[in-house]
Amino acid sequence: MSQTHASHLSIDQQGAVLTLTLNRPESLNSLTAVLVADLLRALDDAAAQPDVRCVVFTGAGRAFCAGQDLKDPAVVSDGPTPKDLGAVVGSNYKPLVLRLRSMPVPTLAAVNGVAAGAGASLALTCDMVVARRSAAFIQAFSAIGLIPDSGATWLLPRLVGRARALGLAMLGDKLSAEEAQRIGLIWACVDDDAFDAQVGVLAQRLASLPTKVLVRTRQLLDQGLTSPLEQALDAEAAAQRELGFAADYVEGLAAFAQKRAPRFTDR
Repeated sequence: MSQTHASHLSIDQQGAVLTLTLNRPESLNSLTAVLVADLLRALDDAAAQPDVRCVVFTGAGRAFCAGQDLKDPAVVSDGPTPKDLGAVVGSNYKPLVLRLRSMPVPTLAAVNGVAAGAGASLALTCDMVVARRSAAFIQAFSAIGLIPDSGATWLLPRLVGRARALGLAMLGDKLSAEEAQRIGLIWACVDDDAFDAQVGVLAQRLASLPTKVLVRTRQLLDQGLTSPLEQALDAEAAAQRELGFAADYVEGLAAFAQKRAPRFTDR
């Protein structure tokens, strides 16, 4: 199915893969309050659809997402008092980041161009990030007198360590996709002419894997960053207990014994 919203979010489903495309190329896919709301609604809808097993998040044109649209009425004051940006982050971006992080299916950010500010944060919130070699990541906050938001202060040190996180956040330098892969910020940097094909292959692969297992893995890895070893071991045991009674485990064992590809169905 394919659908385009007036708020410039395109939705396309091919098999078990749902692709959400920010479609404001003339504004480098910058985010408005309306677009954020539609994106959140689309993610909620995808989470409720049992036939969706992977969500791909990308942008139209030459950018992935330039972050918050600074001309959006949500952030532009109509009087002498500035808008409360904390309220914007709390009401718009916090729910969106939490929704992405709690999706019941794997999420893949296909970064086709520059990802800046909140756009970079949303890409890095996804389970896996694949970027064109010509793409770049920019923590574009300090240049306008703001701190990184949309989860960036939580994500960056976990992905690349405190020293690199501080450098990226304070200086706001453009980070190439190749360097982003080298330092572990993203999963893969792909040549531009192979990007679409490789994103498609990876999305289909994620959709074919045991969905519940992938989601539990995400949860345990996130929890393990701040959990003592004994607690992590207990969480692993609880997850294995649950998954060991699930149909996908039975199917995985049968497929292994029969030397065939498994057909996972749990979600």
